[in-house]
Amino acid sequence: MGIDYFTDISNQAIKVALMISAPMLLGSLVMGILVSLFQAVTQINEQTLSFIPKILVIVGLLALSAPWISDTLTTFTRDLIISIPQMVRGQ
Repeated sequence: MGIDYFTDISNQAIKVALMISAPMLLGSLVMGILVSLFQAVTQINEQTLSFIPKILVIVGLLALSAPWISDTLTTFTRDLIISIPQMVRGQ
């Protein structure tokens, strides 16, 4: 239960953080590309035009994926708490 165990926990935590943030980041990316295409086609050069659609997409995706995010975080935290006795016994 040395450094390898803590490295594994850190890798799992980073993986969970990336999984949780991926839907919002990808949705924001897609909306940004769509707004950029719209701006290029209509030749509108407004810098702040993309913020409102991105915010709406992020809030919508957050609302849709909230149960999955909650389940993922709960599972990770439960597994981490269950592994505490193994960490203590290993030292």
